[in-house]
Amino acid sequence: MQTQITPSAARTLSTEQAAAALHIKPQTLRAAVCRAGHYAGIRPHKLPSRFLAWPAEAIERLTAGEVA
Repeated sequence: MQTQITPSAARTLSTEQAAAALHIKPQTLRAAVCRAGHYAGIRPHKLPSRFLAWPAEAIERLTAGEVA
């Protein structure tokens, strides 16, 4: 049986990993999502465990200087 990968589960980063990549504190990301629903145009996926899963491609584009 072949396992299919959905786009939302392709490559994600935890809040701590995304914050480290962006050189900010994890709470900065959490606060931005709480206040505006996104950080620099990047919207995380909320997991059933209430954690946030950030799309790795969007984080990489932001660190490369591209507009989200």
